[in-house]
Amino acid sequence: MALTIETYSNIEGGNSFYKAISHPHTAQKMSNLIGHLKEAGSVAIYDPLNVYSGFAEFYNLSEINITDAFVRDTKKIGSYLAGCRAKPITDLPHSSPNTLFISTFDSRKFKEQIKHLIASNLEIVSFDDCRLEDSLLTNKSRYLDNQNFATNFAFFRDEGGARTRLSTANYWSGYGAKKVEMNLTLFGEDGSVLADWRQPLNDGDTGVIIDSREIRNKFSLSDFIGQLFIHVTGIAGHDIVKYALDTWDSSVPELSCTHDANAWPSDLYAGLPAPQEGEQVCLWVQNSHPNPIPSGQIGINLMGDDKIIKVNKSIPGFGTEKLMVNKLLPEASWPQQIEVQAGKYFVRPRYEITSPTNTRRIAHVNVERNDLKVDPEIPRIGQQMGKGYILPAPILPIKDWTSSLLPSPMATCQNKLSIVALIYDASGQEIIRYSFGKLNRNHQTVLEINDCVKSEDLLPVDYGHVELTYDFTNEGDTDGWLHGIFRYKNLKSNHIADTSFGAHIYNTLLTYRNEPQSYNGPPPGLSTRLFLRLGHSPHDTICHLIYPASTPWHPRSETFLTLVAPNGSKIAREKIQIPCGGSIYLQYHSLFTSEQREKAGDGAYIIVRDSTCRLFGYHGLLAENGAFSLDHMFGF
Repeated sequence: MALTIETYSNIEGGNSFYKAISHPHTAQKMSNLIGHLKEAGSVAIYDPLNVYSGFAEFYNLSEINITDAFVRDTKKIGSYLAGCRAKPITDLPHSSPNTLFISTFDSRKFKEQIKHLIASNLEIVSFDDCRLEDSLLTNKSRYLDNQNFATNFAFFRDEGGARTRLSTANYWSGYGAKKVEMNLTLFGEDGSVLADWRQPLNDGDTGVIIDSREIRNKFSLSDFIGQLFIHVTGIAGHDIVKYALDTWDSSVPELSCTHDANAWPSDLYAGLPAPQEGEQVCLWVQNSHPNPIPSGQIGINLMGDDKIIKVNKSIPGFGTEKLMVNKLLPEASWPQQIEVQAGKYFVRPRYEITSPTNTRRIAHVNVERNDLKVDPEIPRIGQQMGKGYILPAPILPIKDWTSSLLPSPMATCQNKLSIVALIYDASGQEIIRYSFGKLNRNHQTVLEINDCVKSEDLLPVDYGHVELTYDFTNEGDTDGWLHGIFRYKNLKSNHIADTSFGAHIYNTLLTYRNEPQSYNGPPPGLSTRLFLRLGHSPHDTICHLIYPASTPWHPRSETFLTLVAPNGSKIAREKIQIPCGGSIYLQYHSLFTSEQREKAGDGAYIIVRDSTCRLFGYHGLLAENGAFSLDHMFGF
């Protein structure tokens, strides 16, 4: 059964209580609290904020002798809580427990409110005994402030020639943050702590690199596969930890990348591609909680098929398990897709595909929503919102790459997707409109974009982009959560990269359901600030920027690309203009001179800034032998 705790609300955002009780640094404190309650004799629960049930989802409380449960919400009176019928807190004087457990943090005010009801010999305990140390708190006066739990997980590996490299920047400084610090914990495959350290970030727009090989050497570690837990303090503006993650192997032509994990565990994930002939697909399940995932609680199934193949193995707290899709679902083959029954046990997981040439590529699945319903307003707003929701992706230069698109059902209400792919050249001219018709959940329809643009007259500058949108001419399931898998193949090396994303509304003044999204403040978001990480030598960095517009917007972008050294100093700046509805393909080595690149040094990055429109970007690395990586960029 899935955990019933709410980890994330699409209205209120992240549930900081969930993060507070599952934080790695509080696991021992939680164990001590439970041990104390076991020895306390009779225990009464007071649950003023209705969070006790979430606590019980994560920890075994069966040996605590709970004799009474109290609430203050009159609607909760008479409901079951901790195995008891909940009573109003005003009945506390009629109870005689040894200990009262107030199931909140910052419990002082709750204790003050009921002090006239508390017997003189009654022991009071609360979650305050399990607080993080003050050095890990940004807002010490309000423990469950989301800024105290700016956390995330990263897949992290270093074995043989294989290594990982996390890249980000101190983007909190742009919102006034000072003395930002990363608190890092590296977990091994079995969930044990391999290393624990702190990394202060210099004030300003400084770059951040965490390299697995450097960490391995620093802590004298042997080969490892696990996950890196990141907790950032001193932040402002954003409580989301974003990063790009490169993986490569120096012993084979392997090069790939992914990005931040979306730090809120979900019931379901989707968009896991089945293997092509000769491929091996693995799903990296990395437990996000201190307690084990019980055997049989997670599984996978073919999209559109109710038969779930369960994982009959326990996964330790913060441990890592490699699930081989080929063994669990031997009948699955591309372009079938696979659904992940995650039960809120782990954040958005990565998958890796090993090709017949023994090179690997990494990508991630996406959150499959089970709280959405078909929204009939989306087709109705077409006149005001134009194309409405757009999912943009590159068409890489067709002389060097092939580009493919596979629409992905990403909500349980999506049974008939009526969608269309709009193919544009770099100037924003629509050249092809491809209708998918109505796609079932179990569809296997791939659009091979190169086959659509074989004529040089159709794509005169060799590249462009594709937009996946709803087809309002056909009735279908529209909910705003439109996703797709995009697959790219290098014609020189046969190297492949996968990336996936969801649709948004772009570049219109009208707003609908928090769209166009804004990173800071209410919608509409009509500007761009993207992070472009730069690769390690000798690789070049590629960047594909797209200017999607739901309704006509400014004719051309006013986009600046600023090269920033690791210490935050600005080395050089270039201006580009992208036609509305168009795109541009760039390479770092062509954009900036060798002198500028040398001055910037290793660990430099580029900020893509535009105050006139919202762009969407993809980035990757390119090796001389044709190995490459590709994923979408993050903004802030």
